Amino acid sequence: MATPNEPRTSELKVDADKLYIEEIFTDRRIGTIRRLSPVARDGARDAARPVLYVGETQVMTPAGALPIAFEIEAGSLEEAANKFGALAKEAIERTVRELQEMRRQAASSIVIPQGPGAGGKIQLP
Repeated sequence: MATPNEPRTSELKVDADKLYIEEIFTDRRIGTIRRLSPVARDGARDAARPVLYVGETQVMTPAGALPIAFEIEAGSLEEAANKFGALAKEAIERTVRELQEMRRQAASSIVIPQGPGAGGKIQLP
């Protein structure tokens, strides 16, 4: 029997109708662009679905490198490369805001004592 932290094997199934072949392009400096080309079950190009582009970069934090991924709406690799910088900047700014909000929420957590007989221990909710 699976424990609560283990996924059930019945949930682990690849959808053969939604497969992509992935190519990675990088300048070896700023980041990478992943081109996801849709394929049919037999691996042939599926022209009925659009090619997708995903940008990836990382920022250094005191805890180490934080990966940032974002979709790039583009019709070609060249267009994706041209849009990369602005979209990466937006994604980084959004991630920083989210981290600041998480930090604010963690700092404002209410400390609740357990009650009588708990030995005066304090727990976070």
